[in-house]
Amino acid sequence: MSGPHVIRGSVSLPEAELMWRFSRSSGPGGQHVNTSDSQVELRFDLARTGALPAVWKERALERLASRLVGGVLTVRASEHRSQWRNRETAAVRLASLLAEATAPPPKPRRATKVPRGINERRLRQKKQRSETKRGRSARDWS
Repeated sequence: MSGPHVIRGSVSLPEAELMWRFSRSSGPGGQHVNTSDSQVELRFDLARTGALPAVWKERALERLASRLVGGVLTVRASEHRSQWRNRETAAVRLASLLAEATAPPPKPRRATKVPRGINERRLRQKKQRSETKRGRSARDWS
């Protein structure tokens, strides 16, 4: 692997807590298909990890609840023929998934009033448009 996969800041995925599983990719058959395509399954026990700060862990468990099976997050990669590249892809995908899940919530939107000038301009344009359309009607033509 090419070094630790950083989630955010100084927090990274600990290699000791990653569980790897390798298998052959599924898909259409053909010559050399069973020997040349690989699938990587990367599992990370989010519920029992000590690598994440408590607040991040809580946030991730809440946001990824639909993807967790027994507190374990699973990511699969089979895009590449090389097992090594599939390992890289799976680790990057897991790190980005955790980074997104542990991100702080966005600031709440403050409601603002529509400026008077914008509202007046909108009404003026509506009036112009209705005048244009009324001018197209055939009832005044003789």
